[in-house]
Amino acid sequence: MRTTPVIAIHGGAGTISAAALDAGAAAAYHDALRTIVLAGQALLLRGASALDAVCLAVEMLEDCPLFNAGHGAVFTGAETHELDAAVMDGAELRAGAVAGVSRIRHPVHAARALMEDGAHVLLAGAGAEAFARERGLQMVEPEYFSTEARREQLCRARAEGRIALDHDGAARAAALSTAPLDETDKFGTVGAVALDRHGHLAAATSTGGMTNKRVGRVGDSPLIGAGTYADDKRAAVSCTGSGEMFIRTAAAYDVCARMRYAGQSLAQAAHAVIMQAVPAIGGSGGLIAIDRAGNVCLPFNTEGMYRGHARGAELPHTAIHR
Repeated sequence: MRTTPVIAIHGGAGTISAAALDAGAAAAYHDALRTIVLAGQALLLRGASALDAVCLAVEMLEDCPLFNAGHGAVFTGAETHELDAAVMDGAELRAGAVAGVSRIRHPVHAARALMEDGAHVLLAGAGAEAFARERGLQMVEPEYFSTEARREQLCRARAEGRIALDHDGAARAAALSTAPLDETDKFGTVGAVALDRHGHLAAATSTGGMTNKRVGRVGDSPLIGAGTYADDKRAAVSCTGSGEMFIRTAAAYDVCARMRYAGQSLAQAAHAVIMQAVPAIGGSGGLIAIDRAGNVCLPFNTEGMYRGHARGAELPHTAIHR
């Protein structure tokens, strides 16, 4: 019996003030989310795998400068880019991830290539880039990822002596040529989860990290079990939030563990992780998840989370606030 395919994506969670969100800015995000969900949905309806769908969705998110992944990634304190990505196939628990790369156009492609190679799960820096070249993946100069809006964001973060989790109001205004959003904290990770017609689950996550971060810092996104996890028997999960807290709680795996060992539903497990476990140690953010039955859960403990999903041939749903 065929399963109804489902896909969900996110473009980050944070303090996205509804009152300050300009209609034009909101429309730009909704349009981007809808376009990407539609592309993944079309692939699933043609019988493609969940893995193909999540990789396409994240590739498109990496290409969209509205989000902090790929082109439009934030700057480190050294005015460089360090990109992270991970993929996981729930059918056989295969996974691949790259961290701290700056020359791979689509880090999610490198993560998938590493997963398919099978020798390692995680490669970082120069080693990951050498692997990508060997596999014939598209390489770019580091400047490809830069945008003026992100550079302005770095200057502001430096002036304020802080590390920013994603673009502030000034950077968003430059990116969209609209009034700035009222954002102090915004987590710029992107991700996708999917269930295909064959009942298989997959997850993919990608990020540019944090503005003005220390060079070499790696967050939860490329860490299997922290920011990304998929298991056909339970669920596929992609997280966005304060990475250190998601690492410490093994957030993505914890959703599946609660389902397996405590008999919780997807909604119960995801809610417990995002509303209890992560905040208990001072963390914030959200996640997207789909279980083996096609249930979708998109919890977040911040004011908003850029998100979208579609089931079967139904029209996509996109949202920013609650």
